[in-house]
Order: sequence, then C-alpha cells, then structure tokens
Amino acid sequence: MKIGIISDALRLGAREGIAKAKELGADGVQVYAVNGEICPENLDATARVKLKDYCSSLELEISALCGDLGGHGFLRENENPGKIKKSNDIVDLAVDLGTNIVTTHIGVIPANTYSNEYVTLLNACREIGKYAFGRGVTFAIETGPEIATHLKSFLVNADTKGLGVNLDPANLVMVTGDDPVEAVYTLKDYIVHTHAKDGVKLKDSDPVAVYNSFAEGGVAGNIGELFNEVPLGQGGVDFDKYIAALKKIGYSGFLTIEREVGDDPVNDIGIAVKFLREKLNKI
Repeated sequence: MKIGIISDALRLGAREGIAKAKELGADGVQVYAVNGEICPENLDATARVKLKDYCSSLELEISALCGDLGGHGFLRENENPGKIKKSNDIVDLAVDLGTNIVTTHIGVIPANTYSNEYVTLLNACREIGKYAFGRGVTFAIETGPEIATHLKSFLVNADTKGLGVNLDPANLVMVTGDDPVEAVYTLKDYIVHTHAKDGVKLKDSDPVAVYNSFAEGGVAGNIGELFNEVPLGQGGVDFDKYIAALKKIGYSGFLTIEREVGDDPVNDIGIAVKFLREKLNKI
C-alpha cells in the first residue's frame, strides 16, 4: 500500500500543496478538481500536460481526483443534468492527468429503495459509472452517510463496473457507528481508494440530518456535539486491524491522508505520514 495526501488539505495552494506533499514523504496526491486552479474548465490541454509532468517530476502519483460537487449529491433530479456533465468532465480530466479514480459523495442513499430519490440517485450514478468505465475510470463513492451493507446493495443494484468505493473509515465511525474493518470485507469487491482519517463519535445522530446540514452549510456548530475528527490513532479507527483487513483482501492502493480540521495541517499531516509509514512497515 502507498501513502497519499489530499494536497488541498495542506492549505497552501495547488502546486505548493503538491510540492509539500512530496516533502512530507507521500507517494502520491489526491487533487481537488471541482473548482479553483485545478478543474476541467480552468485547465486546457497544455496545462493538463504541464500539471501531469510536474507531478511526475516530483515522482508523485496522482492517486485520484476529488470530484465532490457538494450539495445533496445526485438526489435532486432537476440538478442532475449539470452535475452529471460536470462529473463526466472531471472523469475526462482524470484521464488526461493519468489517474483512473474520481472520488465523490453522492448524497445519502435512501433507505427506501423504491422511493423516487433512490431511483433518481441510482440512475445518475449508473449513467456516470457507465461513462467512467468507458474511459477506464472508476467513479468511487465515499463511505459515510450509510452503513457498508446498504452501500454495497446500492452498488449491486447499479450494476456497472464504473462505480467503486473510496473507503473513509472515520466517516463510518463518526456518523453511522459502522465498523471500518467489517466494511473492508463487505465492500472488498469495490474498494479502489481509501482515505486515512480518524474520528470519534460522541453521540448518536441521524445521518440524513447530518449530511443535509453539510449540504446546506449548517452543521459546523453541531460537529463538536455529535462527532469530531481527530489525528490518526486517537479515534475509533483501529488502524492495525484496518490495514490488516485491507491487506487481506489484496488491496494495494493508496491510504490518502485527509485532514479537514486543525490549525496546523502541515504538521498534522506530517505526523500522519509517519504514523502510517510505521504501520505499513510492520505488515
């Protein structure tokens, strides 16, 4: 397994973040590709070649692009034509930058599989998945709002090889209380990328309410009451068992560090790289 860093989490700017990731000892970077310096509409063909070459010059892989469009994901049918096009554009950008993974949140998968929202979500993800597969890319759904068994059921229903999973263990711990180790085994046929993040759950919460609040910008004041992201090894993710499970299923991709809080992300992420390197050296 390899260690990655979400370069934007370093809060240094696009190229500065990529360079710092190399300095911190990462093997690769995941790049945010929805807006800003690195997104489909802001990178022409020449700029794409230059960015790819820049990462290569640092001997860094691009582990994935982050294509999270925010809001309610793909649950609202009237928003989906634009979101599907944007997602497909990000898939094309991934191809040009030399990575075959785009990660995203799709919205909370409804419990009622016969509901209009479920069908809307399924159809949108199926359409993007088919396009991604045609381009040799996996559109990887990030874990978090639902337990792993429900996500697996959704993927089975979607029935396209272009959909996969970006497994974020902390999201499972913090919101649903699902066991990340068991999630590895449940989702083993779909995992193409992972986030290395840790967290604690402080009290039970309604995942739909939590992610609706994220979508509408109102959750920040509740995070400390419901759950908290913490440095690797200080939360509810048992990284020894988690990494062992990934190894057991044959996963050889990236553990990509995501740090969404804290006043000193460079220091926190540097410590996380060392933490993961020690774990990987033991297996």
